[in-house]
Amino acid sequence: MKLSIIIPLFNEKDTILQLLNLIEKQKTIKKQIIIINDCSSDNSLELINTYNFQSEHLIINHSKNLGKGACIKTAKKFINGDIVLIQDADLEYNPNDYNKLIEPITCGNVNVVYGSRVLGKNRYKNYHFTSLIRIFFNHALTTLSNLLNDQNLTDAHTCYKVFSKNIFNKVELIENDFSFCPEITTKISKINEKIQEVPIEYRGRKYDEGKKIKTMDGFKAIYVLIKYNFLK
Repeated sequence: MKLSIIIPLFNEKDTILQLLNLIEKQKTIKKQIIIINDCSSDNSLELINTYNFQSEHLIINHSKNLGKGACIKTAKKFINGDIVLIQDADLEYNPNDYNKLIEPITCGNVNVVYGSRVLGKNRYKNYHFTSLIRIFFNHALTTLSNLLNDQNLTDAHTCYKVFSKNIFNKVELIENDFSFCPEITTKISKINEKIQEVPIEYRGRKYDEGKKIKTMDGFKAIYVLIKYNFLK
């Protein structure tokens, strides 16, 4: 099977090449790499344009900064793989986890897999969440998501979300920003698809290292969970 990897990219000059190297090292996986440059103002675009890709790849440019969800919606039109994986352009998430993420789908067990940063033990305590505020919001939002969507996830707002192509294409995406996460989790619930979680590596970064998600995005996530459960 071919894995289509969607990478929203905005000002990640310090990490994007290391990330691409890690992706290309996954030699046992046939890959399509789709990078959506979300109007980066640093030299991220120059770096990827000169990168020596080994896999099939596509670079698409937004003329203005639209957000993570908008990047995923743009990439959706160009997917030709059997499985779709969302990958942030930083190094918080490790492509070495790809095989364990796609295995439940390739084996035919489920159509949706999430990579959990906290599955199996108390990783909040020792696994690089960088702040108590982030721990609180991640736990609170996952709890709310589970309550509204009748799910039992440990990490609803993880970046690593993996789908069979058929299921991913079935979901109409609307949100343009980080609210992609609560939107798609809710919509997967609405079509009664089980989400299987697998434990992954995670090394969170701080805002002075380029972290982009803000506290306000947490409040927006609450609104989006309510929106797609009760208002849509």
